[in-house]
Amino acid sequence: MSARTSGAALGRAPAALVVPSALAVALLVLPLVGLLARAPWGTFAERVRSPEVLDALRLSLVTATVSTVVCVLLGVPLAWVLARATFPGRSVVRALVTVPLVLPPVVGGVALLMAFGRRGLIGGWLDSAFGVTIPFTTFAVVLAQTFVALPFLVMSVEGALRTADPRFDEVAATLGAGRLTTFLRITAPLAGPGIAAGAALAWARALGEFGATITFAGNVPGVTRTMPLEIYTAMQSDPDTAIMLSVVLLAFSVAVLVVLRGRWAGRG
Repeated sequence: MSARTSGAALGRAPAALVVPSALAVALLVLPLVGLLARAPWGTFAERVRSPEVLDALRLSLVTATVSTVVCVLLGVPLAWVLARATFPGRSVVRALVTVPLVLPPVVGGVALLMAFGRRGLIGGWLDSAFGVTIPFTTFAVVLAQTFVALPFLVMSVEGALRTADPRFDEVAATLGAGRLTTFLRITAPLAGPGIAAGAALAWARALGEFGATITFAGNVPGVTRTMPLEIYTAMQSDPDTAIMLSVVLLAFSVAVLVVLRGRWAGRG
């Protein structure tokens, strides 16, 4: 058997794998096709331009962007510590960082209330000492979005740092650069694609956050009602508008994936 024939045979998937693969693709794609097929395209502009929808869209874009900035400011240093530093309990810290990925969003909202609510560990002290109340405010939305989005950025950046060659850091250290200077001028630029990809994933996750937000921040129009909450509200009285808003969020998610695929994840 020639090498070309052998290679072609290896590249041909067996039927036992093709069938479940096709079913998996259908399971992922059919709901999206149903959403697009059911959408009332003729009234798209009218429904999307309503003041309630525009307020929810504006709030979602602003809070998702702010929470992403917070994720970058907190998550990049944390990822560096997890990837490069050695300390007792590092595996435990890494496990704790990923907890929001598997935690039911509603449970995350309850946990945020127990920490930052008026009777929470920190929220009670803020309320009694400064009269500051966090729940049911726009800041609570940002906090909930950061809570669920931060692990995406940390995991992405940690992976990028682990694949970056540490010898560049060692060379910078031998030339007299301090640890912070090495991080800012050598390590961070090398991990730039990973940081950008993690930021994009965090932004997309924050944009679609629902469970923790409605539990911790409530559903107040113009204050905490983001696009997912607007969809939830519209679904109870105007399903067609809920479908159109779902299409809008779907478009944002697809745009993020296209950007990631084209610029940082490579082309397959």
